[in-house]
Amino acid sequence: MTRIERLKEMLAAEPNDIFLRYALGMELKGVDDTEGCVKIFRELMAESPPHIPSFFMAAQALAAADQISEARSILRDGIEEARRQNDLHAAGEMSEFLASLGSAGE
Repeated sequence: MTRIERLKEMLAAEPNDIFLRYALGMELKGVDDTEGCVKIFRELMAESPPHIPSFFMAAQALAAADQISEARSILRDGIEEARRQNDLHAAGEMSEFLASLGSAGE
């Protein structure tokens, strides 16, 4: 059984477990399933409170898939949310990644 299959099995028993959902998103990102991982990360971003690491991971996956404009948008939202939640470290990391994208994809 793959990690993805195992995580899906565990999520069937605990569908609201944020850690399991994030772990599945990370596994999907690792196998370049951009659509699958971004869907999960977007769901986590919509939680209350929004899951900050999901913004960064979704943006990374989108940037790797040359969806730079969408990655930038998510990073801007993530930076704002991280500041709102007083997670300045995450805000800084996302700001650096946003800057590293430069004018790519424009």
